[in-house]
Amino acid sequence: MDHQNPRPRTILETLGEEIVRIITPVSICMLLVVILVSILRGDSSSEGSSITTMATMAYTESSSDSMWDKLKGALLNSLVFVAVVTVVTFLLVLLFYLRCINFLKYYMGFSTFLVLGFMGGEISLLLIQVFSVPVDCITFAIVLFNFTVVGVLAVFLSKMAIFITQSYLVVIGMLVAYWFTLLPEWTTWVLLVAMALYDLAAVLLPGGPLRLLVELAMSRDEDIPALVYEARPIISNDAAPGGGVIQRRVWREGRGDLDENRGLRSNTRSDIASDSTPGTDLSVGIGESRRTIVDAEEGRVFRTDSELAAPLIQHRINVRMNSSEDGDNLALEGIGLASSGAIKLGLGDFIFYSVLVGRAAMYDFMTVYACYLAIIAGLGITLVLLAVYRKALPALPVSIMLGVLFYLLTRLLLEVFVVQCSMNLLMF
Repeated sequence: MDHQNPRPRTILETLGEEIVRIITPVSICMLLVVILVSILRGDSSSEGSSITTMATMAYTESSSDSMWDKLKGALLNSLVFVAVVTVVTFLLVLLFYLRCINFLKYYMGFSTFLVLGFMGGEISLLLIQVFSVPVDCITFAIVLFNFTVVGVLAVFLSKMAIFITQSYLVVIGMLVAYWFTLLPEWTTWVLLVAMALYDLAAVLLPGGPLRLLVELAMSRDEDIPALVYEARPIISNDAAPGGGVIQRRVWREGRGDLDENRGLRSNTRSDIASDSTPGTDLSVGIGESRRTIVDAEEGRVFRTDSELAAPLIQHRINVRMNSSEDGDNLALEGIGLASSGAIKLGLGDFIFYSVLVGRAAMYDFMTVYACYLAIIAGLGITLVLLAVYRKALPALPVSIMLGVLFYLLTRLLLEVFVVQCSMNLLMF
């Protein structure tokens, strides 16, 4: 019995870690939005708190309008919103194609400053009023300014601890999501469905703007500034004695390392590496020579600062090429959820997931629970599909569709059933 070589981790163990590391921040963001909605806007029928934005420029919903008028107006608002987001995303693709990286970075930083400073400041003032917190204007301004500047630096312009960056991304998602809950009810629900459909088209269609953005970035081996949450998994080195040393995997290798690998492969025509598993060959024939492929092909996710654009999730893909006497075969290791890389989830996912549960919180908490479970189930399904199809997939469609469906079922069926059981003193 060999105690030196612990058994390799199964796909189920790795799958569980990956799902937990991406579900935890999403759940925290949704919880914070539900708390804000419950404190600041508990009455879902309140029309006076609705705001005028790009999502309501075509139609302003009124309680006196008929259901049909509200539906038509919500569809028109959603069409305008999706059209603007599409144009902005294509503009981002053009700027990235022209290598305006610094402009994009500073624009994203400025947008983050506005979200944290103005949206965060207004919500903070509302909370101060609700809880009667004794604070003077100067202290509040200094604290808010420092909080905002540190957030901009943490997200874009400086290298900080990953926990700080992740925390600020969750806060940004919470702030934007809360302001979306101020939209009229019909517009909010139709907009959620419209963004899920847009997400599907923008990622999967050949001419989709986000697909073009990803393909362009991968062809250049570059990242673009984006509001993307990165869940870095902890991996273990099974080769280490006693079960391995736990370490963190960074998302990207340095360009110097990649160049060094390319140089090694170009300067030799013999096998320069072998698999740690005995009897496995990693070389592949190229013409008359044989060369070992030792690097990994990496999939990345990018997010526009129209944070409202369709989000993506992508997983790192490690590619191995095997050859045998009968011919060359392509084998993939560490695909999708089982790989050792990081999952990246667009901040737009956080926003629209939280908008859905925030809107549900205006009705009752039983609906919140149902919508939350539906969203998490949809996200889990999307991550499993990611492992199967091994390419960038939209994270909104499955979760949003399940969330909307469970919202309707809970309001129309489950609530009636529970109320009737309570009135007749039935326990189950």
